[in-house]
Amino acid sequence: MRRSTKIDEVVPLLYLRGLSTGDIYPALQKLLGDKVSGLSPANVTRLKASWEHEYQRWRKRDLSDKHYRYIWVDGIHFNVRFSDNRLCVLVVIGATAEGKKELVAVAGGYRERSESWGYVLRDLKRRGMESPRLAIGDGALGFWKILPDVFPECEIQRCWVHKTANVLNKMPKKVRGKAKPMVHDIYKAETKKNAETAFDVFIETFEAKYPSATECLQKDREALPAFYSFPAHHRKHIRSTNAIESPFATVRLRTKKTRDQGTESTTLMMAFKLLEQTSKRRQRLAGSNMIPLVLSGQVLEDGKLKNAA
Repeated sequence: MRRSTKIDEVVPLLYLRGLSTGDIYPALQKLLGDKVSGLSPANVTRLKASWEHEYQRWRKRDLSDKHYRYIWVDGIHFNVRFSDNRLCVLVVIGATAEGKKELVAVAGGYRERSESWGYVLRDLKRRGMESPRLAIGDGALGFWKILPDVFPECEIQRCWVHKTANVLNKMPKKVRGKAKPMVHDIYKAETKKNAETAFDVFIETFEAKYPSATECLQKDREALPAFYSFPAHHRKHIRSTNAIESPFATVRLRTKKTRDQGTESTTLMMAFKLLEQTSKRRQRLAGSNMIPLVLSGQVLEDGKLKNAA
């Protein structure tokens, strides 16, 4: 790993901890040694200021030239030492017309309530972002309550990874080995019709003994198969929030040992920098050449053009 990369990763971590510049400099010296050139309190201060300016400029950028066909949404929680509230950083990642995944929004909120998500979505729309075709997220988000008010034409896809975990958690461990493959049979079915059949089999099998588990699955029955109306090549990307969970894992890993963070503003800015670093490693959507079908709004059935032979 290059030295510059090490510094870029470590300084956000220490700054997120709420350390002053005077504390960060000796911490970096101890961690990286004296061989790193250009390491000084003055340079650390300039680096911090540069990141703050970069974040403020980024969060106000014009989005009228962006065409995100898919968006993934979620929130990551932080304890903040100099605040009475637990900060929830709301994150939106979008897939561009070229199939590239990129960071769209990083904003502070209170938990994951609809009011906080409403501010994020309205701000994106005000800056010119057009409605995405599909939004993917966990069913517990307040995001879903406000989405129709801001982008009424956007379709909803509940995350199958979260849904599977939620369903299995309502069943005893001895049953999960049988139930999990049956859930997989639903969302891995080649056609929506086959998925509906597998869905019914699961309900019939477990409804009598485990009604809370089947109710958990049933309540999102309309939103769970939305991905069948989009190119089959994109299924593995759009039926779950894995696109956003992966960068979240990086943030959690980098901040795990810092315990409570310093302030809300530094926490937000450093989450942005860590998420931005992960964006450099994101791969394009498989079948990115199929994006024009989504852009044109053509009707697809089971991942293929409805009128195709």
